[in-house]
Amino acid sequence: MFSGYIKLADRCRTCGADFSSADAGDGPAVFIMFAVGFIVVPLVLLVELAYAPPTWVHLVLWFPLTALLVGAMLRPFKGVLFALQYKNKAQEGRLDED
Repeated sequence: MFSGYIKLADRCRTCGADFSSADAGDGPAVFIMFAVGFIVVPLVLLVELAYAPPTWVHLVLWFPLTALLVGAMLRPFKGVLFALQYKNKAQEGRLDED
């Protein structure tokens, strides 16, 4: 399904199905922003209230954790949204012209 880490292939390598019409777009990024925010923000607040570390400690802790979580979640989320779009034959919205 993928030709790179997050780049979708044009065709399935196994069966040759055409993937060019399906595009997950920014949907996975939106879900991941909410999910990672739901994980990281409470941790930041907990550490701040419990230890009150300097700002550089927060930067050293939370930027790498956020990048790691986003990197780990992006490919699976993109794959699921692409598969749902492909299975349901979803397309861009169109107005009916009579």
